[in-house]
Amino acid sequence: MQSRVRIVAAALAVALVGGLTATAASQAAPAAPTVAYTPDGKLVPPKDYRTWIYLSSGMDMAYTEAPGMADHHMFDNVFVNREAYEVYQKTGTWPDKTIFVLEGRMGQGRGSINKKGLFQGDTMGLEAHVKDTARFKSGWAFFPMNGDAPAAALPQTSQCNVCHEQHGAVDTTFVQFYPTLMPKAQEMKTLAAAYLADEEKDKDEKR
Repeated sequence: MQSRVRIVAAALAVALVGGLTATAASQAAPAAPTVAYTPDGKLVPPKDYRTWIYLSSGMDMAYTEAPGMADHHMFDNVFVNREAYEVYQKTGTWPDKTIFVLEGRMGQGRGSINKKGLFQGDTMGLEAHVKDTARFKSGWAFFPMNGDAPAAALPQTSQCNVCHEQHGAVDTTFVQFYPTLMPKAQEMKTLAAAYLADEEKDKDEKR
């Protein structure tokens, strides 16, 4: 009986040591960085962005008065990496190495049993918005993505950069279109002066 107890105790000790070793090894292994680049500075498209924090969807949004294309509709889905989201929830702004992914999907009407309204179809385009203050003069850059191919950044003078710098609610990002994030920016008083000026102008025009 005592011999059997010793055997069982020894087996449990081995299992415990093995479990602790595996845990230590997993903790020591560095996590893959969310923002990764090729040696020539192109962005490695994140493959798991759909497991990130979903912020919001827009449909047929445009920042000019130019008429859109009436023959089709598009949804824009926005995701942000979890690490950045957690910091934002504490500070009301975005840390370095924040990465947004904008996913455009075709809006479809008739399909399956649907008779009214629209649902999302095939992907039409992907774009990343990355904060990396060591790499980019403005701190941010846009990367149009095409599948798994490394993506080159748009120039810092691109229309995307300029528009976000002039109208972004928080740190050049369009938090004004993400309803779950605006309360935190208001609480922490991190709304950009340019955005607040836009809001006042809009109010004046509506009066």
